[in-house]
Amino acid sequence: MLLELRVRELGVIADLDVVLAPGMNALTGETGAGKTLVVEALSLLLGGRADPSAVRRGAGEAIVEGRFALEGAAASDLGSDEVVLTRIVPAEGRSRSLLDGMMVPATRLGDVGGALVDIYGQREHYSLVQPAAQRQALDRFAGVDLGEVQALARRAAELQRVVDELGGDERARLRELDLLRYELEEIERAGISSAVEDEELAAEEELLAGAAALRETAVAARQLLEAGASEGGELGALSLVGDALGLLERHRQFAGLSGRLRSVLAELGDLASELRRAAEGLEQDPERLGAVRARRQLLRGLARKHGGDLAAVLEFAASARRRVEELSAADETRERLEAELEAVRAELVLAERRVGDRRRRAAPRLARSVEARFSELALPGARLRVAVPPEGIGDAVEIQLAANRGEPYVPLARAASGGELARTMLALRLVLASGPPTLVFDEVDAAIGGQAALAVGRALAELARRRQVLVVTHLAQVAAHADRQIAVAKSEQGGRTLVHARAVEGEERLAELSRMLSGHPASAAARRHAAELLASARR
Repeated sequence: MLLELRVRELGVIADLDVVLAPGMNALTGETGAGKTLVVEALSLLLGGRADPSAVRRGAGEAIVEGRFALEGAAASDLGSDEVVLTRIVPAEGRSRSLLDGMMVPATRLGDVGGALVDIYGQREHYSLVQPAAQRQALDRFAGVDLGEVQALARRAAELQRVVDELGGDERARLRELDLLRYELEEIERAGISSAVEDEELAAEEELLAGAAALRETAVAARQLLEAGASEGGELGALSLVGDALGLLERHRQFAGLSGRLRSVLAELGDLASELRRAAEGLEQDPERLGAVRARRQLLRGLARKHGGDLAAVLEFAASARRRVEELSAADETRERLEAELEAVRAELVLAERRVGDRRRRAAPRLARSVEARFSELALPGARLRVAVPPEGIGDAVEIQLAANRGEPYVPLARAASGGELARTMLALRLVLASGPPTLVFDEVDAAIGGQAALAVGRALAELARRRQVLVVTHLAQVAAHADRQIAVAKSEQGGRTLVHARAVEGEERLAELSRMLSGHPASAAARRHAAELLASARR
Protein backbone atom coordinates (compact mmCIF):
# COMPACT_ATOMS: atom_id res chain seq x y z
CA MET A 1 0.00 0.00 0.00
CA LEU A 2 1.22 3.51 -0.83
CA LEU A 3 1.49 5.44 2.42
CA GLU A 4 3.01 8.70 1.25
CA LEU A 5 4.10 10.35 -1.99
CA ARG A 6 6.42 13.35 -2.00
CA VAL A 7 7.14 15.31 -5.18
CA ARG A 8 9.66 18.14 -5.44
CA GLU A 9 10.50 20.45 -8.34
CA LEU A 10 8.42 18.59 -10.92
CA GLY A 11 6.56 20.82 -13.38
CA VAL A 12 4.54 23.35 -11.41
CA ILE A 13 5.03 21.35 -8.19
CA ALA A 14 7.65 22.87 -5.90
CA ASP A 15 7.11 20.62 -2.89
CA LEU A 16 4.04 18.41 -2.54
CA ASP A 17 3.41 15.77 0.10
CA VAL A 18 0.40 13.47 -0.35
CA VAL A 19 -0.52 11.08 2.49
CA LEU A 20 -2.85 8.28 1.41
CA ALA A 21 -5.20 6.08 3.39
CA PRO A 22 -6.30 2.47 2.96
CA GLY A 23 -9.35 1.98 0.78
CA MET A 24 -10.37 4.56 -1.83
CA ASN A 25 -8.53 7.88 -2.18
CA ALA A 26 -9.87 10.56 -4.52
CA LEU A 27 -7.58 13.25 -5.90
CA THR A 28 -9.63 16.26 -6.94
CA GLY A 29 -9.06 19.84 -8.03
CA GLU A 30 -9.55 22.29 -10.86
CA THR A 31 -8.38 21.38 -14.35
CA GLY A 32 -4.67 22.14 -14.57
CA ALA A 33 -4.20 22.13 -10.81
CA GLY A 34 -1.49 19.48 -11.04
CA LYS A 35 -3.40 16.24 -10.40
CA THR A 36 -1.99 14.56 -13.52
CA LEU A 37 1.52 15.49 -12.38
CA VAL A 38 0.92 13.33 -9.31
CA VAL A 39 0.19 10.36 -11.58
CA GLU A 40 3.24 11.19 -13.69
CA ALA A 41 5.33 11.26 -10.52
CA LEU A 42 4.07 7.79 -9.65
CA SER A 43 4.91 6.58 -13.16
CA LEU A 44 8.51 7.71 -12.58
CA LEU A 45 8.64 5.40 -9.56
CA LEU A 46 7.62 2.55 -11.86
CA GLY A 47 10.66 3.15 -14.04
CA GLY A 48 8.87 5.46 -16.50
CA ARG A 49 10.79 7.66 -18.91
CA ALA A 50 12.56 10.52 -17.18
CA ASP A 51 12.18 13.78 -19.12
CA PRO A 52 14.58 16.55 -18.02
CA SER A 53 12.18 19.15 -19.44
CA ALA A 54 9.72 18.23 -16.67
CA VAL A 55 12.08 19.66 -14.02
CA ARG A 56 10.67 22.85 -12.54
CA ARG A 57 12.19 25.95 -14.08
CA GLY A 58 15.20 27.14 -12.10
CA ALA A 59 15.62 23.86 -10.20
CA GLY A 60 18.59 21.53 -10.60
CA GLU A 61 16.60 18.32 -10.30
CA ALA A 62 13.17 16.86 -9.64
CA ILE A 63 12.75 14.25 -6.89
CA VAL A 64 9.90 11.79 -6.40
CA GLU A 65 9.72 9.59 -3.30
CA GLY A 66 7.14 6.94 -2.47
CA ARG A 67 6.86 5.17 0.89
CA PHE A 68 5.10 1.81 0.74
CA ALA A 69 3.89 -0.64 3.38
CA LEU A 70 4.64 -4.23 2.43
CA GLU A 71 2.93 -7.50 3.24
CA GLY A 72 3.38 -11.17 2.41
CA ALA A 73 5.82 -12.11 -0.36
CA ALA A 74 6.84 -8.50 -1.05
CA ALA A 75 7.91 -7.99 2.58
CA SER A 76 9.73 -11.34 2.54
CA ASP A 77 11.57 -10.56 -0.72
CA LEU A 78 12.79 -7.15 0.48
CA GLY A 79 13.31 -8.16 4.11
CA SER A 80 11.23 -5.29 5.50
CA ASP A 81 7.62 -4.24 6.06
CA GLU A 82 8.27 -0.83 4.49
CA VAL A 83 10.23 0.40 1.47
CA VAL A 84 11.02 3.82 0.00
CA LEU A 85 11.40 4.22 -3.75
CA THR A 86 13.14 7.35 -5.07
CA ARG A 87 13.59 8.71 -8.58
CA ILE A 88 15.81 11.74 -9.20
CA VAL A 89 15.57 13.52 -12.58
CA PRO A 90 18.26 16.17 -13.12
CA ALA A 91 17.75 19.09 -15.47
CA GLU A 92 20.83 17.82 -17.27
CA GLY A 93 22.23 14.30 -17.31
CA ARG A 94 20.85 10.89 -16.51
CA SER A 95 18.23 10.10 -13.90
CA ARG A 96 19.04 8.11 -10.74
CA SER A 97 16.98 5.47 -8.96
CA LEU A 98 17.17 4.60 -5.26
CA LEU A 99 15.70 1.72 -3.29
CA ASP A 100 15.77 2.47 0.45
CA GLY A 101 18.53 4.98 -0.23
CA MET A 102 20.69 2.55 -2.23
CA MET A 103 21.29 3.22 -5.92
CA VAL A 104 19.68 0.67 -8.26
CA PRO A 105 18.97 0.52 -12.01
CA ALA A 106 15.67 2.05 -13.15
CA THR A 107 14.59 -1.43 -14.23
CA ARG A 108 14.98 -2.67 -10.66
CA LEU A 109 12.89 0.24 -9.40
CA GLY A 110 10.31 -0.64 -12.05
CA ASP A 111 10.25 -4.30 -10.97
CA VAL A 112 9.67 -3.42 -7.33
CA GLY A 113 7.23 -0.59 -8.08
CA GLY A 114 5.36 -2.64 -10.68
CA ALA A 115 4.59 -5.24 -8.02
CA LEU A 116 3.19 -2.52 -5.74
CA VAL A 117 1.28 -0.16 -8.07
CA ASP A 118 -0.64 -0.42 -11.31
CA ILE A 119 -1.62 2.78 -13.12
CA TYR A 120 -4.62 3.01 -15.44
CA GLY A 121 -4.77 6.16 -17.47
CA GLN A 122 -1.36 6.25 -19.15
CA ARG A 123 -1.35 3.30 -21.49
CA GLU A 124 2.31 2.44 -21.18
CA HIS A 125 1.90 1.51 -17.50
CA TYR A 126 -1.00 -0.92 -17.76
CA SER A 127 0.27 -4.28 -16.56
CA LEU A 128 -2.80 -6.00 -17.95
CA VAL A 129 -2.01 -5.02 -21.54
CA GLN A 130 1.08 -7.26 -21.35
CA PRO A 131 0.57 -10.78 -22.78
CA ALA A 132 2.19 -12.49 -19.80
CA ALA A 133 -0.05 -10.59 -17.34
CA GLN A 134 -3.16 -11.46 -19.37
CA ARG A 135 -2.20 -15.15 -19.34
CA GLN A 136 -1.58 -15.03 -15.59
CA ALA A 137 -4.91 -13.26 -15.03
CA LEU A 138 -6.77 -15.98 -16.95
CA ASP A 139 -4.90 -18.70 -15.07
CA ARG A 140 -5.83 -17.20 -11.70
CA PHE A 141 -9.46 -16.84 -12.79
CA ALA A 142 -9.50 -20.45 -14.06
CA GLY A 143 -7.57 -21.87 -11.12
CA VAL A 144 -4.88 -23.24 -13.45
CA ASP A 145 -1.95 -24.94 -11.70
CA LEU A 146 1.16 -24.96 -13.88
CA GLY A 147 3.20 -27.01 -11.41
CA GLU A 148 2.91 -30.30 -13.31
CA VAL A 149 3.72 -28.69 -16.67
CA GLN A 150 6.73 -26.86 -15.24
CA ALA A 151 8.06 -30.00 -13.49
CA LEU A 152 7.73 -32.09 -16.66
CA ALA A 153 9.34 -29.37 -18.77
CA ARG A 154 12.30 -29.21 -16.36
CA ARG A 155 12.65 -33.00 -16.44
CA ALA A 156 12.54 -33.06 -20.25
CA ALA A 157 15.18 -30.34 -20.45
CA GLU A 158 17.45 -32.18 -18.01
CA LEU A 159 17.10 -35.47 -19.91
CA GLN A 160 17.85 -33.71 -23.19
CA ARG A 161 20.95 -32.14 -21.65
CA VAL A 162 22.23 -35.54 -20.47
CA VAL A 163 21.52 -37.14 -23.87
CA ASP A 164 23.43 -34.30 -25.55
CA GLU A 165 26.36 -34.77 -23.19
CA LEU A 166 26.44 -38.48 -23.94
CA GLY A 167 27.05 -37.57 -27.53
CA GLY A 168 23.89 -37.39 -29.53
CA ASP A 169 26.15 -37.09 -32.59
CA GLU A 170 27.83 -40.50 -33.02
CA ARG A 171 30.84 -39.04 -34.83
CA ALA A 172 31.34 -36.42 -32.12
CA ARG A 173 31.12 -39.15 -29.45
CA LEU A 174 33.76 -41.29 -31.21
CA ARG A 175 36.04 -38.29 -31.63
CA GLU A 176 35.76 -37.49 -27.93
CA LEU A 177 36.42 -41.14 -27.02
CA ASP A 178 39.54 -41.29 -29.20
CA LEU A 179 40.92 -38.08 -27.69
CA LEU A 180 40.23 -39.16 -24.10
CA ARG A 181 41.77 -42.60 -24.62
CA TYR A 182 44.89 -41.06 -26.19
CA GLU A 183 45.31 -38.64 -23.29
CA LEU A 184 44.69 -41.35 -20.71
CA GLU A 185 47.21 -43.65 -22.38
CA GLU A 186 49.77 -40.83 -22.33
CA ILE A 187 49.22 -40.27 -18.59
CA GLU A 188 49.18 -43.97 -17.73
CA ARG A 189 52.34 -44.57 -19.77
CA ALA A 190 54.04 -41.91 -17.68
CA GLY A 191 53.23 -43.94 -14.55
CA ILE A 192 53.03 -41.02 -12.15
CA SER A 193 53.72 -42.37 -8.66
CA SER A 194 52.16 -39.50 -6.71
CA ALA A 195 51.16 -35.85 -6.89
CA VAL A 196 54.55 -34.89 -5.34
CA GLU A 197 56.78 -37.05 -7.55
CA ASP A 198 58.19 -34.01 -9.33
CA GLU A 199 59.22 -32.47 -6.01
CA GLU A 200 61.00 -35.68 -5.03
CA LEU A 201 62.78 -35.80 -8.40
CA ALA A 202 63.82 -32.16 -8.03
CA ALA A 203 65.52 -32.99 -4.73
CA GLU A 204 67.27 -36.00 -6.28
CA GLU A 205 68.40 -33.93 -9.27
CA GLU A 206 69.90 -31.33 -6.98
CA LEU A 207 71.73 -34.07 -5.09
CA LEU A 208 73.07 -35.79 -8.23
CA ALA A 209 74.10 -32.55 -9.89
CA GLY A 210 76.22 -31.54 -6.84
CA ALA A 211 77.55 -35.02 -5.95
CA ALA A 212 81.28 -34.33 -6.72
CA ALA A 213 81.41 -31.10 -4.74
CA LEU A 214 79.54 -32.68 -1.84
CA ARG A 215 81.93 -35.69 -1.76
CA GLU A 216 84.98 -33.41 -1.70
CA THR A 217 83.49 -31.42 1.16
CA ALA A 218 82.75 -34.57 3.20
CA VAL A 219 86.28 -35.97 2.65
CA ALA A 220 87.94 -32.67 3.64
CA ALA A 221 85.84 -32.40 6.76
CA ARG A 222 86.66 -35.99 7.79
CA GLN A 223 90.38 -35.38 7.28
CA LEU A 224 90.26 -32.35 9.55
CA LEU A 225 88.83 -34.59 12.22
CA GLU A 226 91.03 -37.72 11.73
CA ALA A 227 94.47 -36.46 10.51
CA GLY A 228 97.40 -37.84 12.57
CA ALA A 229 101.12 -37.09 13.02
CA SER A 230 102.11 -39.91 10.67
CA GLU A 231 100.32 -38.16 7.78
CA GLY A 232 102.41 -35.02 8.10
CA GLY A 233 101.07 -31.56 8.55
CA GLU A 234 98.79 -30.47 11.38
CA LEU A 235 97.05 -32.91 13.66
CA GLY A 236 93.32 -33.51 13.27
CA ALA A 237 90.71 -32.56 15.81
CA LEU A 238 90.46 -36.10 17.20
CA SER A 239 94.16 -36.25 17.91
CA LEU A 240 94.19 -32.82 19.53
CA VAL A 241 91.18 -33.55 21.70
CA GLY A 242 92.74 -36.93 22.65
CA ASP A 243 95.95 -35.20 23.73
CA ALA A 244 93.99 -32.69 25.80
CA LEU A 245 92.09 -35.53 27.45
CA GLY A 246 95.35 -37.31 28.32
CA LEU A 247 96.64 -34.21 30.09
CA LEU A 248 93.46 -33.71 32.12
CA GLU A 249 93.19 -37.35 33.22
CA ARG A 250 96.49 -37.06 35.12
CA HIS A 251 94.83 -34.89 37.72
CA ARG A 252 91.81 -35.81 39.86
CA GLN A 253 90.81 -32.20 40.13
CA PHE A 254 89.86 -32.21 36.40
CA ALA A 255 87.68 -35.34 36.59
CA GLY A 256 84.50 -33.42 35.65
CA LEU A 257 86.14 -31.76 32.70
CA SER A 258 87.72 -35.02 31.60
CA GLY A 259 84.30 -36.64 31.47
CA ARG A 260 82.90 -33.88 29.30
CA LEU A 261 85.93 -33.96 26.98
CA ARG A 262 85.62 -37.73 26.66
CA SER A 263 81.99 -37.20 25.42
CA VAL A 264 83.22 -34.65 22.90
CA LEU A 265 85.84 -37.11 21.67
CA ALA A 266 83.21 -39.83 21.21
CA GLU A 267 80.90 -37.42 19.30
CA LEU A 268 83.78 -36.34 17.01
CA GLY A 269 84.53 -39.98 16.29
CA ASP A 270 80.90 -40.60 15.31
CA LEU A 271 80.95 -37.53 13.05
CA ALA A 272 84.12 -38.69 11.31
CA SER A 273 82.53 -42.10 10.66
CA GLU A 274 79.37 -40.55 9.24
CA LEU A 275 81.37 -38.22 6.98
CA ARG A 276 83.33 -41.22 5.69
CA ARG A 277 80.09 -43.09 4.87
CA ALA A 278 78.55 -39.98 3.26
CA ALA A 279 81.62 -39.47 1.06
CA GLU A 280 81.58 -43.09 0.02
CA GLY A 281 77.84 -42.87 -0.87
CA LEU A 282 78.21 -39.76 -3.03
CA GLU A 283 79.41 -41.33 -6.20
CA GLN A 284 78.79 -39.38 -9.42
CA ASP A 285 76.05 -40.95 -11.63
CA PRO A 286 75.65 -38.97 -14.89
CA GLU A 287 73.33 -41.63 -16.32
CA ARG A 288 70.90 -41.38 -13.40
CA LEU A 289 71.09 -37.58 -13.51
CA GLY A 290 70.06 -37.60 -17.18
CA ALA A 291 67.21 -39.99 -16.46
CA VAL A 292 65.91 -37.80 -13.65
CA ARG A 293 66.03 -34.69 -15.82
CA ALA A 294 64.21 -36.45 -18.70
CA ARG A 295 61.55 -37.70 -16.26
CA ARG A 296 60.99 -34.21 -14.88
CA GLN A 297 60.61 -32.80 -18.41
CA LEU A 298 57.95 -35.42 -19.20
CA LEU A 299 56.02 -34.63 -16.03
CA ARG A 300 56.22 -30.86 -16.63
CA GLY A 301 54.77 -31.35 -20.14
CA LEU A 302 51.81 -33.31 -18.75
CA ALA A 303 51.25 -30.71 -16.03
CA ARG A 304 51.20 -27.83 -18.55
CA LYS A 305 48.68 -29.75 -20.65
CA HIS A 306 46.31 -30.69 -17.84
CA GLY A 307 46.17 -27.90 -15.30
CA GLY A 308 49.56 -26.83 -14.01
CA ASP A 309 50.67 -29.55 -11.57
CA LEU A 310 50.66 -33.34 -11.10
CA ALA A 311 47.60 -33.19 -8.81
CA ALA A 312 45.62 -31.66 -11.70
CA VAL A 313 46.97 -34.35 -14.07
CA LEU A 314 45.82 -37.15 -11.76
CA GLU A 315 42.42 -35.44 -11.27
CA PHE A 316 41.99 -35.12 -15.05
CA ALA A 317 42.86 -38.80 -15.48
CA ALA A 318 40.19 -39.85 -12.96
CA SER A 319 37.58 -37.64 -14.64
CA ALA A 320 38.59 -38.89 -18.10
CA ARG A 321 38.21 -42.54 -17.01
CA ARG A 322 34.67 -41.83 -15.80
CA ARG A 323 33.83 -40.06 -19.04
CA VAL A 324 35.26 -42.91 -21.13
CA GLU A 325 33.05 -45.33 -19.21
CA GLU A 326 30.01 -43.13 -19.86
CA LEU A 327 30.77 -42.76 -23.55
CA SER A 328 31.61 -46.44 -23.96
CA ALA A 329 28.20 -47.31 -22.53
CA ALA A 330 26.57 -44.38 -24.33
CA ASP A 331 24.52 -46.44 -26.79
CA GLU A 332 22.76 -48.36 -24.05
CA THR A 333 22.44 -45.35 -21.75
CA ARG A 334 21.27 -43.09 -24.55
CA GLU A 335 18.59 -45.53 -25.64
CA ARG A 336 17.30 -45.74 -22.08
CA LEU A 337 17.34 -41.95 -21.59
CA GLU A 338 15.79 -41.27 -24.99
CA ALA A 339 12.96 -43.67 -24.15
CA GLU A 340 12.44 -41.86 -20.84
CA LEU A 341 12.62 -38.49 -22.62
CA GLU A 342 9.98 -39.57 -25.11
CA ALA A 343 7.70 -40.70 -22.27
CA VAL A 344 8.18 -37.42 -20.38
CA ARG A 345 7.47 -35.41 -23.51
CA ALA A 346 4.28 -37.38 -24.08
CA GLU A 347 3.22 -36.64 -20.48
CA LEU A 348 4.10 -32.99 -21.05
CA VAL A 349 1.92 -32.80 -24.15
CA LEU A 350 -1.02 -34.24 -22.18
CA ALA A 351 -0.42 -31.91 -19.23
CA GLU A 352 -0.21 -28.89 -21.56
CA ARG A 353 -3.40 -29.99 -23.31
CA ARG A 354 -5.17 -30.17 -19.93
CA VAL A 355 -4.00 -26.66 -19.08
CA GLY A 356 -5.01 -25.42 -22.54
CA ASP A 357 -8.47 -26.99 -22.24
CA ARG A 358 -8.97 -25.37 -18.85
CA ARG A 359 -7.91 -22.01 -20.23
CA ARG A 360 -10.21 -22.35 -23.24
CA ARG A 361 -13.17 -23.27 -21.01
CA ALA A 362 -12.50 -20.36 -18.63
CA ALA A 363 -11.89 -17.70 -21.30
CA PRO A 364 -15.57 -17.15 -22.24
CA ARG A 365 -16.56 -17.13 -18.56
CA LEU A 366 -13.99 -14.42 -17.81
CA ALA A 367 -15.18 -12.39 -20.79
CA ARG A 368 -18.84 -12.67 -19.71
CA SER A 369 -18.01 -11.71 -16.12
CA VAL A 370 -16.19 -8.58 -17.28
CA GLU A 371 -18.85 -7.66 -19.85
CA ALA A 372 -21.47 -7.87 -17.10
CA ARG A 373 -19.76 -4.82 -15.55
CA PHE A 374 -19.62 -2.79 -18.76
CA SER A 375 -23.11 -1.36 -18.73
CA GLU A 376 -22.81 0.19 -15.27
CA LEU A 377 -19.37 1.57 -16.20
CA ALA A 378 -20.71 3.50 -19.20
CA LEU A 379 -19.50 0.94 -21.76
CA PRO A 380 -22.89 -0.38 -22.88
CA GLY A 381 -21.85 -1.35 -26.39
CA ALA A 382 -18.45 -2.78 -25.53
CA ARG A 383 -17.63 -6.46 -25.89
CA LEU A 384 -14.68 -8.37 -24.50
CA ARG A 385 -13.05 -11.53 -25.79
CA VAL A 386 -10.30 -13.62 -24.24
CA ALA A 387 -8.61 -15.32 -27.17
CA VAL A 388 -6.78 -18.60 -26.49
CA PRO A 389 -5.08 -20.67 -29.24
CA PRO A 390 -7.24 -23.69 -30.16
CA GLU A 391 -4.50 -26.28 -29.64
CA GLY A 392 -1.88 -27.14 -27.05
CA ILE A 393 -1.22 -25.26 -23.84
CA GLY A 394 -2.60 -21.97 -25.16
CA ASP A 395 0.11 -19.68 -23.81
CA ALA A 396 -0.61 -16.92 -26.33
CA VAL A 397 -3.57 -15.51 -24.37
CA GLU A 398 -4.82 -12.16 -25.63
CA ILE A 399 -7.60 -10.04 -24.17
CA GLN A 400 -9.40 -8.19 -26.96
CA LEU A 401 -11.95 -5.41 -26.81
CA ALA A 402 -14.53 -4.02 -29.18
CA ALA A 403 -15.16 -0.68 -27.46
CA ASN A 404 -18.31 0.15 -29.45
CA ARG A 405 -21.01 -1.71 -31.36
CA GLY A 406 -20.04 -2.67 -34.88
CA GLU A 407 -16.32 -2.39 -34.21
CA PRO A 408 -14.02 -5.41 -34.54
CA TYR A 409 -12.13 -6.95 -31.65
CA VAL A 410 -8.62 -5.58 -31.30
CA PRO A 411 -5.92 -6.16 -28.66
CA LEU A 412 -6.69 -4.39 -25.41
CA ALA A 413 -3.63 -2.13 -25.61
CA ARG A 414 -4.99 -0.28 -28.66
CA ALA A 415 -8.70 -0.87 -28.36
CA ALA A 416 -10.01 2.20 -26.60
CA SER A 417 -9.55 5.79 -25.52
CA GLY A 418 -7.95 6.54 -22.17
CA GLY A 419 -11.25 6.68 -20.27
CA GLU A 420 -12.69 3.59 -21.98
CA LEU A 421 -9.56 1.61 -21.36
CA ALA A 422 -9.37 2.69 -17.72
CA ARG A 423 -12.98 1.58 -17.18
CA THR A 424 -12.25 -1.71 -18.94
CA MET A 425 -9.34 -2.23 -16.57
CA LEU A 426 -11.62 -1.38 -13.65
CA ALA A 427 -14.09 -4.04 -14.82
CA LEU A 428 -11.26 -6.57 -15.14
CA ARG A 429 -9.93 -5.77 -11.69
CA LEU A 430 -13.41 -6.14 -10.19
CA VAL A 431 -13.62 -9.64 -11.61
CA LEU A 432 -10.02 -10.74 -10.98
CA ALA A 433 -9.08 -11.49 -7.40
CA SER A 434 -5.41 -10.57 -7.72
CA GLY A 435 -3.29 -7.61 -8.68
CA PRO A 436 -0.89 -5.09 -7.12
CA PRO A 437 -1.94 -3.75 -3.71
CA THR A 438 -2.35 -0.18 -5.05
CA LEU A 439 -4.35 0.68 -8.19
CA VAL A 440 -4.35 4.18 -9.68
CA PHE A 441 -7.11 5.27 -12.05
CA ASP A 442 -6.76 8.40 -14.16
CA GLU A 443 -9.31 9.39 -16.84
CA VAL A 444 -11.67 6.66 -15.60
CA ASP A 445 -14.50 9.23 -15.57
CA ALA A 446 -13.76 10.66 -19.02
CA ALA A 447 -16.94 11.48 -21.00
CA ILE A 448 -19.39 10.12 -18.41
CA GLY A 449 -21.69 11.62 -15.82
CA GLY A 450 -24.96 11.09 -13.97
CA GLN A 451 -25.81 7.49 -13.14
CA ALA A 452 -22.75 6.17 -14.98
CA ALA A 453 -20.52 8.30 -12.77
CA LEU A 454 -22.26 6.98 -9.65
CA ALA A 455 -21.77 3.42 -10.92
CA VAL A 456 -18.07 4.06 -11.49
CA GLY A 457 -17.79 5.48 -7.99
CA ARG A 458 -19.53 2.42 -6.52
CA ALA A 459 -17.28 0.10 -8.56
CA LEU A 460 -14.14 1.85 -7.35
CA ALA A 461 -15.38 1.68 -3.75
CA GLU A 462 -16.10 -2.03 -4.20
CA LEU A 463 -12.60 -2.58 -5.55
CA ALA A 464 -11.16 -0.55 -2.66
CA ARG A 465 -12.44 -3.17 -0.22
CA ARG A 466 -9.71 -5.49 -1.60
CA ARG A 467 -7.07 -3.01 -2.79
CA GLN A 468 -5.93 0.52 -2.11
CA VAL A 469 -7.37 2.71 -4.88
CA LEU A 470 -6.27 6.18 -5.94
CA VAL A 471 -8.55 7.84 -8.47
CA VAL A 472 -7.96 11.19 -10.16
CA THR A 473 -11.42 12.52 -10.86
CA HIS A 474 -13.40 15.61 -11.83
CA LEU A 475 -16.73 14.07 -10.82
CA ALA A 476 -18.28 14.57 -7.41
CA GLN A 477 -20.30 11.35 -7.95
CA VAL A 478 -16.99 9.43 -7.98
CA ALA A 479 -15.20 11.42 -5.28
CA ALA A 480 -18.08 11.04 -2.84
CA HIS A 481 -17.38 7.30 -2.58
CA ALA A 482 -13.78 7.85 -1.43
CA ASP A 483 -12.60 7.05 2.07
CA ARG A 484 -10.26 10.04 1.80
CA GLN A 485 -10.52 13.02 -0.53
CA ILE A 486 -7.39 15.03 -1.30
CA ALA A 487 -7.87 18.44 -2.88
CA VAL A 488 -5.12 19.74 -5.17
CA ALA A 489 -4.99 23.49 -5.79
CA LYS A 490 -2.72 26.17 -7.24
CA SER A 491 -1.59 29.40 -5.68
CA GLU A 492 0.88 32.15 -6.52
CA GLN A 493 3.85 33.11 -4.40
CA GLY A 494 6.65 35.44 -5.41
CA GLY A 495 5.41 35.49 -8.99
CA ARG A 496 5.61 31.68 -9.23
CA THR A 497 2.81 29.12 -9.33
CA LEU A 498 2.78 26.64 -6.46
CA VAL A 499 0.73 23.44 -6.09
CA HIS A 500 -0.40 22.14 -2.74
CA ALA A 501 -2.59 19.23 -1.62
CA ARG A 502 -4.45 18.49 1.57
CA ALA A 503 -7.04 16.03 2.78
CA VAL A 504 -10.47 17.60 3.13
CA GLU A 505 -13.05 16.49 5.66
CA GLY A 506 -16.35 17.68 7.02
CA GLU A 507 -17.33 21.13 5.79
CA GLU A 508 -14.22 21.43 3.64
CA ARG A 509 -15.11 18.25 1.81
CA LEU A 510 -18.68 19.48 1.26
CA ALA A 511 -17.27 22.70 -0.17
CA GLU A 512 -14.91 20.79 -2.52
CA LEU A 513 -17.74 18.50 -3.72
CA SER A 514 -19.95 21.58 -4.21
CA ARG A 515 -17.24 23.16 -6.36
CA MET A 516 -17.04 19.97 -8.43
CA LEU A 517 -20.82 19.94 -8.88
CA SER A 518 -21.48 23.58 -9.68
CA GLY A 519 -18.23 25.50 -9.74
CA HIS A 520 -19.39 27.40 -6.63
CA PRO A 521 -18.17 26.00 -3.29
CA ALA A 522 -20.64 28.13 -1.37
CA SER A 523 -23.73 27.21 -3.43
CA ALA A 524 -26.46 26.06 -1.03
CA ALA A 525 -28.06 23.82 -3.65
CA ALA A 526 -24.74 22.28 -4.55
CA ARG A 527 -23.92 21.69 -0.88
CA ARG A 528 -27.26 19.89 -0.40
CA HIS A 529 -26.51 17.76 -3.44
CA ALA A 530 -22.99 17.07 -2.11
CA ALA A 531 -24.38 16.03 1.27
CA GLU A 532 -26.84 13.66 -0.48
CA LEU A 533 -23.99 12.14 -2.49
CA LEU A 534 -21.93 11.52 0.64
CA ALA A 535 -24.87 10.04 2.50
CA SER A 536 -25.74 7.80 -0.46
CA ALA A 537 -22.14 6.63 -0.82
CA ARG A 538 -21.98 5.62 2.86
CA ARG A 539 -25.04 3.42 2.65
